[in-house]
Amino acid sequence: MLDRSLLENPRYFTEGAFGPWRALPRLLDLLEEHRLTATFFIPTWVVNNWTAQCLEIIRAGHEIGYHGHIHECFIDLAVEEQRAVMTTSREIFETKLGVTPTGFRTPSGDWSPDTADLLADFGVQYSSSMRGDDRPYFHTKRNGDRGLVEIPGRWDIDDYTALAYFEDPDFPSGQDRISDYEQVARNWIYEFEGFHSEGLCWTTILHPKVCAKPGRLEILNKLFTAISAHDDVWATTCGEIAHWWIEQTHKDEAR
Repeated sequence: MLDRSLLENPRYFTEGAFGPWRALPRLLDLLEEHRLTATFFIPTWVVNNWTAQCLEIIRAGHEIGYHGHIHECFIDLAVEEQRAVMTTSREIFETKLGVTPTGFRTPSGDWSPDTADLLADFGVQYSSSMRGDDRPYFHTKRNGDRGLVEIPGRWDIDDYTALAYFEDPDFPSGQDRISDYEQVARNWIYEFEGFHSEGLCWTTILHPKVCAKPGRLEILNKLFTAISAHDDVWATTCGEIAHWWIEQTHKDEAR
């Protein structure tokens, strides 16, 4: 996709288009049913092509975050190339959706040593890209100052690892793997309950085109039901968590 060659591949294009076109409405309905708010990290190429669907995310009360333009691999980009991607993304979010995001999730799960400092130049306050803890933490700038808040994501709560299947390009390598739906639901609920028992920050990585197909919605329904069963869980957007973490840190430092 990054070299744009797949734009002329209708089969692959329609597999991706299924996400905003058919899966997203189901996911938004399920979130509303459980009264949950979420953060959607969206490549701005998607915003250009499915603007109305992205506006529906905002109307439903969810947060929008940066996720590259065409899902770039940030670690492979020079600093000025990363800056160009962020400039394009900011302009599209502002003109198409009327928002300026404060959060970022790197599309490829990695970035170069300069990325975190660069993101701050675009008003980004937090990232959900790294894996360094099971609580929020701060990045350190190159000059030693405190940088972005990191809200760690987790590969084991990424629906691609259990539920994705694409032929071109082939994923997973060798294919022939779709996990048992009941087992996926159990795994995710076990992970959530473990985090809850220690009062930690639990973050998912979900993609509408993967997790919000009709038969898979029950996996999410069971997970959301398990979350809602606890009256001491703060289920909210990454932006709200980052804001809280910054406030708590300031209070602790003032004591």
